[in-house]
Amino acid sequence: MVDDGWVLGIESTAHTFSFGLVDGEGKPYPSESSTISPAEGGIHPRKAAEHHAETAGELLARLLQREGLGKSNLSAIAFSQGPGLAPCLRAGASAARTLSTALAIPMIGVNHCVAHIEIGREQCGCDDPVLLYASGGNTQVITRLAGKYRVLGETLDIGIGNMLDKFARSNGIPFPGGPKVEQHALLWNEDSLDELSLPYVVQGMDLAFSGILTAATKATRNGTSFDAVCWSLQEHAFAACVEVAERALAHSGKTELLLGGGVACNERLREMCEIMCAERGAKSYAPPKMYCVDNGTMIARLGWLELGGGRVTSLVDSAIIPTLRTDDSEIIWA
Repeated sequence: MVDDGWVLGIESTAHTFSFGLVDGEGKPYPSESSTISPAEGGIHPRKAAEHHAETAGELLARLLQREGLGKSNLSAIAFSQGPGLAPCLRAGASAARTLSTALAIPMIGVNHCVAHIEIGREQCGCDDPVLLYASGGNTQVITRLAGKYRVLGETLDIGIGNMLDKFARSNGIPFPGGPKVEQHALLWNEDSLDELSLPYVVQGMDLAFSGILTAATKATRNGTSFDAVCWSLQEHAFAACVEVAERALAHSGKTELLLGGGVACNERLREMCEIMCAERGAKSYAPPKMYCVDNGTMIARLGWLELGGGRVTSLVDSAIIPTLRTDDSEIIWA
């Protein structure tokens, strides 16, 4: 545990660059973030990295000013070491190295996926949950076992958020499209929905979203109501995620389900998780939405935990790891 000083967290895995803070007791403070929103197409890694570099100084100044702090109050720098888009990760790692060297304070490279779990645990007060991690680049069902977070099931192709964004983009909605899909789904009266056949995406304990994306895109091109397809797409994809999460609860014997990742902001997904958990005597948790999306505060929180366990990252070991997996990181703080 860090007894004094603040830990700064830097998030830069994809479209968002964010600085966040926790104090010496690990208490989180809201992040200052900037997200690149392309006018068309998806995220271009190089352009996103340029955005991150351009906004870093302003965001850090704004965060420190808001909390009445100076750089001298910082005791450590945490940054997302992976997984993520390589150019974006490099922008955050470069900022971390610069600050660590200039301020002569330690830095800690952390696992972005694990950071989602730990900020959720802190915010929701849950102890040992199964995590349904649903974001643009990742969809995994995770639980803690023998000193690591283990992946019990995951997407075999694209993340659920990526799938929703691609579907929206095929219908003229720019990134991020997932929130617009949610809005259009709410406009449809499900009681009057004629049968719309979409593939069910469960494959054992894993998921695959390419097929349902193709089928939904084809349906809209064939004249099916966009609102109806949005509703059906959410129902199918979310039901699959919840099914795998329920299997994970049954397999592990655990009674807590925690949502994380940007898609965890979706109210229908939250509702379906709550229904499932209520039916099996479990509890469903979802952190505030500002801590579901990528944010620097979750990186700071995990950095604080890692530092309390005695781990720091040397300059030699600070290279980014774009393919870092959830189960690659040892849990040294629990």
